[in-house]
Amino acid sequence: MTELLVAEGDITRYPSEVIVNAANESLLGGGGVDGAIHRAAGPELLDACRRLHGAKTGESKMTDAFRITTAQKIIHTVGPVFAQYAPDRAAELLADCYRGSLDLASTYRSIAFPSISTGVYGYPIALAAGVAVATIRDWLAQHPGTALERITLIAFSHPDFEVLRDAVDRAAGAVPD
Repeated sequence: MTELLVAEGDITRYPSEVIVNAANESLLGGGGVDGAIHRAAGPELLDACRRLHGAKTGESKMTDAFRITTAQKIIHTVGPVFAQYAPDRAAELLADCYRGSLDLASTYRSIAFPSISTGVYGYPIALAAGVAVATIRDWLAQHPGTALERITLIAFSHPDFEVLRDAVDRAAGAVPD
């Protein structure tokens, strides 16, 4: 059975075979999680991302982790800018990020996600956490043979950690809506 966990910290130092990068459409680095991952992985990541020729919103692509020693692979996914879409469409695109990343990581034992689109892309953390947890649970139900043993949602701040933890607890039935 796959564990769904929540942790607080730096995703570039979290021990997981696969980590997810909340990337922009160019995949060539930016601020927040994207910048931190590019800095930690080194210039080889930028070269690898250039060969991917970008990605559309909701799309996911994989590279090696290069100088990030706690991971083998990085999945780059482009979340929606919340204000650019109707709420239902933003939720669909965000769910696509999680599904696509899980599809790419399905042969690995562990994957760690940042809170996709909740930084400068403005997706409200509580809404994004609900989409993330529901999408992960649905994906797991549809992929009972996955090699994934551990899926971790990584929060960079303690308030975000609490929101993610609450979303996981609600989905598990531990906390009423």
